[in-house]
Parts: sequence; structure tokens; C-alpha cells
Amino acid sequence: MNILQKAEAMTGSDDSREKTIVRTSIIGITANVFLAAFKAVIGLLTKSIAIVLDAVNNISDAGSSLITIIGTKLAGREPDKKHPFGYGRIEYLSAMIISMIVLYAGVTSFIESVKQIFDPQTPEYNTVSLIIVAVAVVVKIILGRYVKSVGEKVNSDSLVNSGEDATLDSVISASTLVAAAVFLLSGISLEAWLGAVISAVIIKSGVEMLRDTISQILGEKNDPELSAGIKRTVSSFPQVQGAYDLVLNNYGPDAWNGSIHIEVPDTCSADELDQLIRSIQTEVFLKHQVALTAIGVYSVNTKDEEIIETQKKVREIVLSHEHVRQMHGFYLNKEQKTMRFDVVISFNAKDRKAVFDEVVADVQKAFPDLELQTAMDTDFAEV
Repeated sequence: MNILQKAEAMTGSDDSREKTIVRTSIIGITANVFLAAFKAVIGLLTKSIAIVLDAVNNISDAGSSLITIIGTKLAGREPDKKHPFGYGRIEYLSAMIISMIVLYAGVTSFIESVKQIFDPQTPEYNTVSLIIVAVAVVVKIILGRYVKSVGEKVNSDSLVNSGEDATLDSVISASTLVAAAVFLLSGISLEAWLGAVISAVIIKSGVEMLRDTISQILGEKNDPELSAGIKRTVSSFPQVQGAYDLVLNNYGPDAWNGSIHIEVPDTCSADELDQLIRSIQTEVFLKHQVALTAIGVYSVNTKDEEIIETQKKVREIVLSHEHVRQMHGFYLNKEQKTMRFDVVISFNAKDRKAVFDEVVADVQKAFPDLELQTAMDTDFAEV
């Protein structure tokens, strides 16, 4: 199987992922609509604000599943002239909409609960209604675990959010049973207060979902495991003496491209470099499903022992500074009297620029006759 065939197989896998997400969402919609109908009837008959709010929450869950389906379908569109990297990030937008729905449901239910605190109604529970609510608790627990597990398996934040919300709903439904038990045993109605607590939990959940989704849209640091795996693959090629400056761009779940720099001996010809770069791109794509759209090259001195010793001294000076994580891209040109290298400064430094300037100053002091061409780099996978 060649690379084209494997790429086509991966596309088929994407189609399977979309079908899995849609099928799971339809199951969620069906379950939530039935639960909402039962709870609404029970809540109105028993005058239970908590059960009514629970029914409303189920409707919002069904809406969330519908948004997941729409978002997944839109995200699966083929790349075009306007969006050459595809539409995968729409899944993040759908996850954000779901978060906002959860947040809105929490705020509105909190307002209704507060109103009930000042104008309470006495609930009228019966055995049938409590049994139905108990069954709903079990259904939501099963549904929540199923949806979340599928979401984690296919890397769908929308499904994961829906699954977590369903699990939260089971806790809410269980709390309505506790309130009913307290009322039947003591005559004390905790409905409105319980509704307020439930609303607060929903609001907290919505805020956390929204925060996480916005963080993904803004762009998070490279996944350390993925980054390390790609660097190991690149460094496994005999001609590659080091792999640095890996930058990954995410255009939706499991849709990555990026760039990297490699160090190669200064004896490599253009033909050898061309073949090496193509081989690296192919291997990384097949192993990690990441398209390296650009591979930069650092030439490494290998012919002059004096330059090699100079590199060792420079490395010692650079790495002696706190918060310096790495030095790479070293090259010394005796004829032009220039020396270049890049320095990776940790985000833990209070002033990264100050650390970099100090490093450059110390190297320049040690080698005053050389013109330094330096750059401050970032480790995008820094933990």
C-alpha cells in the first residue's frame, strides 16, 4: 500500500468518525426528548420546579446533540479555495455553542428557582412520578458514560461535553428524588433551594466547557507526546543530527499540519536534501497523521575541528544560563567571520528577552572577533 492509498484509507476513517458522531448524537436526541416529555408532565402534575427544570435541561441536551450533528457535517466539508485547510474547526465552534446553551439553561433556571424561593408552591409527589424520575437517573448515567466514551474515542469535544452534561443531569435528577424524600418524611419543601443549587452547578459546568473550548480556538501549546513522537521519527533518519522548532497547527480534531527544522551535515547536496525532506514528510504523515508543510535546514559544521571545538565552548556558555532549554542551528563561517545559533528560552523566565540578551553578551565577550547572528526561539511543547 503506497502513501496515496494509505491517505485514502485515512479519509475513509474520517467518514467512519463522522458517522459514529452522528449516530451517537441521534441516540442522545431520542433519549433526551423522551426524558424531557416524561419529566415535564411529572413536574407539572406534582408542581415540582426542580423536575420541570430538569426537563428543560433535557431539551437543551437534545439541542446540543443536534448542534453536534450539524457541526460535524459542516466540519466534514472538503477544503476549497477560501478555506484550503478544511472546515474542521467548526467542531470547536459547535462545542462552544453547546457550552453557551448549558450556561444559558443554568442562568435561566437559577432565576426561576429564586422566584420560587420567594413564592413557593407545595409539591404533590406520587409513587409513579418518583419511579419515572428514578428510571431517568439510570438512563442518564448510562447515556452520559456512553456518549462521553464515544467522544473520547473519536476525539470529539462536542460529544465529550454532551456526555459530561448528561452525567451531570443524572446527579440533578437524583437530587430531585432526595428532595422528594425529604418532603415526604418531614413535610419540608426544598424544591426551590434545590433548583438554585442545581442551576449553580449547571452554570459552573457551562463556564468550564466554554473556557476549555475558547482555549482550543485560541490555540494551545503542542501536545508534548505528539511533538516528542514526531521529533523521534524525524531524528531516526541517519542524516538528521537534530530536530528543532516544531510548530503544529490544528485545523480541527485530528487535523494537523506543521513545520520543523533539522540539522544536517554541511556535506549534504541539494539532491540528498530533497530526497531526505520528502522521506521525512512521508514518514511523519504515515506514523502521526501530521502533514509537515515546511522543513527548514540547519547546516552543521563537520569539516573543521577548530569550529567543532568552538561550538562546544559556545554551547557550554549558553547552557550555563538559567531558563535556557536548548541551543541549536550553530554554524560558523570563518571567511565571513560570522557565527549563528538559536537559543530556546523557557516561559518560566520572568523576562525572556533579558535572559537572551545576557546569553548573547556572554558569547560575544568570549568571541569578540566574530559577528553573531542569533535568534530567540520558543519550545511550543514546553510542559
